[in-house]
Amino acid sequence: MGDARQPLYRMKADFFKTLGHPARIRVLELLGERDYAVSELLPEVGIEPASLSQQLAILRRTGLVTARRDGLSVSYALTSPRVAELLMVTRAVLTGVVAGQAELLEELIETGSVPESVS
Repeated sequence: MGDARQPLYRMKADFFKTLGHPARIRVLELLGERDYAVSELLPEVGIEPASLSQQLAILRRTGLVTARRDGLSVSYALTSPRVAELLMVTRAVLTGVVAGQAELLEELIETGSVPESVS
């Protein structure tokens, strides 16, 4: 994930860049539930096999997932349950943000600051 001598905030930024793709987030969410074979991930993530392979390679390179060969198939797992925790915390933060935005919009509509057509 980068040079260990770089400042921690840069390493964190690189980490969050790794998370900056919807398919990678979806894969990590699924792996937070259980290990998955690539064939099981495909319909759940909804992208082309080559693209899924590429996203899994990125997650492997950055140490977020591990791959294990089972005969002809390859199964993936999270390297740490903390990854699933991070996604749950992110969900809680976003839920709060969205609720706050909805409240603000409601207030603005009530005070007449926003035309009804926006709501």
